[in-house]
Amino acid sequence: MTEAKKHKPETVVIKIGTNVITGSNGLLDLEVMEALTADIAAERKKGNRLIMVSSGAMGAGRSLLTLPEKSNPVSVRQILASIGQVKLIHHYSDLFEKHHLLCAQVLATKEDFRDRRHYLNMKHCFEALLEQGIIPIVNENDVVSVTELMFTDNDELAGLIAAMMNADSLMLLTSVEGIYSGSPNDPNSKVISKVEIGTSSKRSPIGELSTMITSEKSQFGRGGMQTKFSIASKLAKVGIRVYIANGKKRGMISDLLKGKELGTTFIPVKKTSGVKKWVATSESGAKAKVIINRGASEQLKRENAASSLLPIGVIRIEGTFQKGDIIKIESESGEGIGVGVAQYGSDIAASRLGKRGEKPLVHYNYLYLT
Repeated sequence: MTEAKKHKPETVVIKIGTNVITGSNGLLDLEVMEALTADIAAERKKGNRLIMVSSGAMGAGRSLLTLPEKSNPVSVRQILASIGQVKLIHHYSDLFEKHHLLCAQVLATKEDFRDRRHYLNMKHCFEALLEQGIIPIVNENDVVSVTELMFTDNDELAGLIAAMMNADSLMLLTSVEGIYSGSPNDPNSKVISKVEIGTSSKRSPIGELSTMITSEKSQFGRGGMQTKFSIASKLAKVGIRVYIANGKKRGMISDLLKGKELGTTFIPVKKTSGVKKWVATSESGAKAKVIINRGASEQLKRENAASSLLPIGVIRIEGTFQKGDIIKIESESGEGIGVGVAQYGSDIAASRLGKRGEKPLVHYNYLYLT
């Protein structure tokens, strides 16, 4: 009699949108929260490593305090988020306690992902929590995240964490069924079950999909389907499976991990290194931009070329950067070519522009082509 095949633990990042855990009045829906935590607890007990990225702090804050209508919008956000985060994590803590599990609160800003050393410190923290069977619950630190420090939304934050933790999959749980073939309000529209990045247009209408998706945002959150689509496409290219599905449906997390065709699944094409994943998801944290000539653009875009960016191909530098910073790479016409980690600072790079025989400004191992 053969021994039963052991379950291979998966690392899964689960983003829970504002409209999943709040009702039409903007207040927390405790029944949905209870169902989600029960589902997550069941998967944790199977050995899977799960990280939650949960919105809803402002929804929790709305139940505690009503502010004057003429209040400053930034102040309202900071106040509701700061008092609401306490209540949100308290609810989660109570719900996981019923399943004999501990959870931990992690608050993040975009700045936490810009510095490689800080990035690795955060990764080690997540690893330590997961080793102890603790469920990390992450949210943007809305108290200090304003203007340039803000993530586009928690979808972006979840994508960064999925890349950081080399996750097997990312679940973007929302209040709709997935990505539709047309307007969600059109009765003839159907949910697109699979998106295969990098295949032919007939099998994976990736360009068509991006034009179909509306820019409409959720009622109470900052998120929208365009952001989800962009993040899902990017992560699938570096080997992470992404699901966009209705988080209000009971058992959705377990059903997706069982392989049921629900929502929209972005099929990953290849595995890449942890550094490449970090670079791929760090474009919004770029410190500066380098403009390259046509020859360099063509060389970098050549299939299977594995080329580095050399100073001879750089025309000019916009902004300043230090060694180890993320920089954007653009063509002369303004086309985005990629992002990478600078191997030296902008002052040295400026002195080497157009010169042959110099060390790469961005080595291939630290380059992600968009």
